[in-house]
Amino acid sequence: MSKDIPKTLLIVEDDTGIQSQLRWHFDQFHVVIAGDRQEAIAAVRQHEPAVVIQDLGLPPDDEGVEEGFKCVQEITKLAPSTKIIVVTGNHDYENAVRAVALGAYDFYQKPIDTKTLDLIVHRAYNIFDLEQENAKLQESQSAPLSGIITADTQMLKLCKTIEKIAPTTVTCTILGESGTGKEVFSRAIHNASPRKEFRFVAINCAAVPENLMESELFGYEKGSFTGAAKKTLGKVETAHGGTLFLDEIGDMPLSLQAKLLRFLQERVIERVGGREEIPVDVRVICATNKNLEEMVAEGTFREDLFYRICEMVIDLPPLRDRSGDKILLARHILVRVANEQHRNITGFTPDAAQAIEAYNWPGNIRELENKIKRATIMCESKQVSADDLGITTQENFSINLRQVRYSAEKNAIKLAISMTDGNYSAAAKLLGVTRPTLYDLVKKYDI
Repeated sequence: MSKDIPKTLLIVEDDTGIQSQLRWHFDQFHVVIAGDRQEAIAAVRQHEPAVVIQDLGLPPDDEGVEEGFKCVQEITKLAPSTKIIVVTGNHDYENAVRAVALGAYDFYQKPIDTKTLDLIVHRAYNIFDLEQENAKLQESQSAPLSGIITADTQMLKLCKTIEKIAPTTVTCTILGESGTGKEVFSRAIHNASPRKEFRFVAINCAAVPENLMESELFGYEKGSFTGAAKKTLGKVETAHGGTLFLDEIGDMPLSLQAKLLRFLQERVIERVGGREEIPVDVRVICATNKNLEEMVAEGTFREDLFYRICEMVIDLPPLRDRSGDKILLARHILVRVANEQHRNITGFTPDAAQAIEAYNWPGNIRELENKIKRATIMCESKQVSADDLGITTQENFSINLRQVRYSAEKNAIKLAISMTDGNYSAAAKLLGVTRPTLYDLVKKYDI
């Protein structure tokens, strides 16, 4: 936050005398006053204060605290990162503790001592700023390459692979289910390469009619066919100096595969209707969700082309197999979509986060993005719920650390025994434990 712009401090208090006292004392802040719960919620929506000082005794329940508790809960739901400092009566410790349990950051007991309250308020702002900086740092660290958001070990290894192959001219093919981000990875390769100053040209081989694919790729000369009114460059020539991305390469017609193979081998093209060989300097990246090896065996994909485009293969795992990436990607997408849709949405409710982690995501990242776009439009609060997403939490979903550790140890022991063909001494050595310890573990896990 800029030092030239005063930080916003919301004071929720119905006593006009205390209002004036606090407004005067905190004149270094942009002070917003609310006299009841409705005004407080409206102020939170409008001003998004980092810190709120709130009296628990609010009208119409001036003598009680239930209205104050409702206010704390609603502010916490709307703005989970906002720090609420509740002000309670003297000897009202139990209610103060309850308010903290409901989401308040801290409490202060009357009579008001401005010096002590100063310390609490400034500490709250410092904590808020640190949390915001930490969130930005985590987001930057979760993007190891341009456009790629991940914390999964397998994906991070793939990012290291991309860093190695990006400076080269090797032709690579990206495999993966639909929606796993194959084009995002291809753009990351381009952006990390010396060709990043030139164009990245993409063509979907499944979307272009077979009779137009050749002219789309290689261009055509004027008069080469009916409607060819002028010379037109194809995608390959347009990408000269840069990167050509052939998406859904598995859907390329067999008749065109031979011409593509010749281009990859000779790095020259001939426009449709032309006879001149045109040299083209371009990096080629392919992608498909099909099993090319099976297609080669079936005779629907040329074997020589398969080996030419698969000099390097990157196999993207589906979202369901990417540990920790579901909610990480969901939060990243939510921030972007909320900004695009001009919606003041700050995150996911616990049930939404649990539903995101539990759901199998058959459509992968594309499905995740679609559901978050829908949820952003339908959401009526500052946090997206599982109902907004249109998915429900599975009852058997668990991230219990003891259960995770139990399953991991059991699987590791089974694997070690299998790898050593039942030799317990060798398995114990492989696991880094003594043989008696291994026997005890086998008995414990009933292996």
